[in-house]
Formats: sequence, structure tokens, C-alpha cells
Amino acid sequence: MTLHTPLRAAEPRDVPAIVALITELAVFENLADQVETTPERLMPHLFGERPAAECLVAEVDGAVVAFALFFTNFSTFKCRPGLYLEDLYVQPAHRGRGLGQTFLRQLAALAVERGCGRFEWSVLDWNQPAITLYQKMGATVLPDWRICRVTGDGLAALASQQAQP
Repeated sequence: MTLHTPLRAAEPRDVPAIVALITELAVFENLADQVETTPERLMPHLFGERPAAECLVAEVDGAVVAFALFFTNFSTFKCRPGLYLEDLYVQPAHRGRGLGQTFLRQLAALAVERGCGRFEWSVLDWNQPAITLYQKMGATVLPDWRICRVTGDGLAALASQQAQP
């Protein structure tokens, strides 16, 4: 097995493999019922006129086996852009070889290169191996913050509410 490094920016030809990995990640996180991602839906968000996200991939023997999908956010406190890692996934057969750490280091370097004030991501509270790795690499797991999310019908309902003075 040959690991091709460094990681590379995803290309349009990688989108089907990225979608397959997103699906594997959802199964791992017990969230498979929430996946609406298809190659046709993802393509414009990575490679369209106004991309919303970027993606790095890792290949082993010519097959994409891992990805990191990220985007720029903004910190009002830092008054600087930040890099937000939406998803990082390495297929189980390729774990334990440092791929996850390689992604995190490369994204941290990219954040520094772009003048970002933060590099952030979320982790499920039950994913102790990931939490341990992240802390070992210098990340702080913020105990006081919770993610707020509105989707689907709830998002439509909130959007339709009239603003109250």
C-alpha cells in the first residue's frame, strides 16, 4: 500500500468518492438517515461559481480513502477570518497511520497562511479516541459551548416568522 502525500486539494473527479466517504462518516456517527448529499448536489458547493467549501483528500493506491471538508468563517472577537473543519474522515482500514493528524496539521498551516484567527471543528461527545487525539495535538475542547441548529421544517418555520420589535 502506497500513501501519496502530501494531501491534495480535491478535484471534480473526486466528488463521487467524497460523497461515499461522507456516507461512511454518517454511518459511523449513527446519522445515516440525515444524509442528503449526492455528487450532483455537492459539486457546485465545491467547484461552482461561488464555492461554499473546500476539500482536501488523501489517496492510497489511487483511491480516495480520506477527506477533510472545510470553509471560512469569521470571528467578530478576533476580527479575522477563521477556518472551520466541517468533516474529517479516514476509512477504518487506513486509520492509525497519521492521516488524521496530517489533515489537521495541513489545515492549521493553511489557517496561518490565510491569516485566520482560529481553526475550529466539532466532535461528538462519545468519540473519545478523536477527543484524545485532538487534545494531544493542542486543541481545547470547549466545555461551555453547545451547537445550536435549525433545519428542515423548523428552519422554514423560523424563516417565516415576522420579526417582532
